[in-house]
Amino acid sequence: MANRILPSFAALGEAVRRDLEAEAGRIARAVEAGVGDAGEGLKQDLRKQVLTAGLGVRLARAWRSRTYPNKGHDAASLVWSKAPHIVRVFDEGTVIKNRDGFWLAIPTPAAPKRGVGGKRINPSNFPEHRFGPLRFVYRRGRPSLLVVDGVRVNASTGRVGRRSKGGAYTKSGRMKAGMSTVVMFVLVPQVRMPKRLDVERAAAKWTRALPRLIDRHMSAE
Repeated sequence: MANRILPSFAALGEAVRRDLEAEAGRIARAVEAGVGDAGEGLKQDLRKQVLTAGLGVRLARAWRSRTYPNKGHDAASLVWSKAPHIVRVFDEGTVIKNRDGFWLAIPTPAAPKRGVGGKRINPSNFPEHRFGPLRFVYRRGRPSLLVVDGVRVNASTGRVGRRSKGGAYTKSGRMKAGMSTVVMFVLVPQVRMPKRLDVERAAAKWTRALPRLIDRHMSAE
């Protein structure tokens, strides 16, 4: 009698083992898929934050994600930015100062986008051969300015033309008709960058959603 019962218990134990292994595999797959969904969702939310803040497509696409299945039920998703220093500035908000202790020169819309050599415009590469020399204008209690004198401004487009070859002033010292003084840079001691991203809030949202995502994949198995 005992010999006939023991094989039955052994067969039952083997069936239970197979069922447990199958269930463990189902759970592992659901965890991996849910964690992957959370990582992808976080990445897309952060990209949307960047675009909504007006920081451009290039910075938005700098967000990346990768899921690691690992072993068992310890899957993980890593979300990172290829421009971490820029993201940190807009995530935390910060005060920007000139490292040498001088003013920050903020270009106005009238200034050219690129300076000599094709680099982003600043006072050191300002194309004076085209617009003339920059002149410092001190203003008490207000930001000082860097301006150019004797240039023509297109009335319809607002674009600044080249400086007059014949000189901008008459013999009496007055600026010739049609010539203007144009502000190219506003000088400020520092600029406060406001907080425009919230990485922590987005991460917390997808952490809370993780159990629901895993459960959804469990139900789909």
